[in-house]
Amino acid sequence: MSDTLRPTGSDNTQLARPLRVPIKRRSFFMYAGATAGATALVLAGCNDDDDKNQPAAPTTVNVGITAANDVGVLNYAYALEQLEAAFYTQVKDGAYYQGLPAASAEKQILDDLQYHEIAHREFFKAALGGAAIRGLEPDFSTVDFGVRNGAAAGKLGVLEAAKAFEDLGVAAYNGAGKFIQTPLNLLLAGKIVSVEARHAALIRDLLLEASFVGDDVVQVSTGGPIVAGGPVSATPTGLERSKSPADVVQIVNTFLKEGSKLDVSGLV
Repeated sequence: MSDTLRPTGSDNTQLARPLRVPIKRRSFFMYAGATAGATALVLAGCNDDDDKNQPAAPTTVNVGITAANDVGVLNYAYALEQLEAAFYTQVKDGAYYQGLPAASAEKQILDDLQYHEIAHREFFKAALGGAAIRGLEPDFSTVDFGVRNGAAAGKLGVLEAAKAFEDLGVAAYNGAGKFIQTPLNLLLAGKIVSVEARHAALIRDLLLEASFVGDDVVQVSTGGPIVAGGPVSATPTGLERSKSPADVVQIVNTFLKEGSKLDVSGLV
């Protein structure tokens, strides 16, 4: 069995792409630089008349539908991975990360998390091919990249923001599994969310030892819904809590610029 994400349906067979594409760290920066250069050239070639004739940019990014294939849910996952990859990339430019000792465990953890999220992002992009949504523009104005945690009011420190992103990512995958049509895609999404759960546990442990089993992410107390709108359990289940796409994007969209906010109305 090959590791590919395959949108189902005969019209989408061309979207299958190998997931295990070797990715070198330098290649990411080279690719980013080439993309930026190409964008600059395109913009330089536009005049005011061209701009006037262009249709208005959409105010949101629709991930697509999943009723007949997996494109919508794969784009949903791709959007989440874009946001996480962008976050850890900006972390490495911040004063907090750059002030850590070179050989510190915390710095190495943040490095690894960035590489994992970039790999996840590129996997989904390759799998979706021409059906992939465009690159999103993040808005991290509520994150203080200069402090570990305990930022000023209205701001999140680096690890506090990382905790929020990782917890949300796990809950999002858990809530989106039911939309996946293809068994292989479900298997691969399960593998990815297992990595995301390890990220969440690591970050939580850095903030507060043993908090990775907190009742806000794993149901260890009686009562309370396991999933949004789900049944109330009379006994602890030990199951991770889930969030629906609609609940997830309410949070995600606060970290995306206007024009990059997500529309997940097709995930029903």
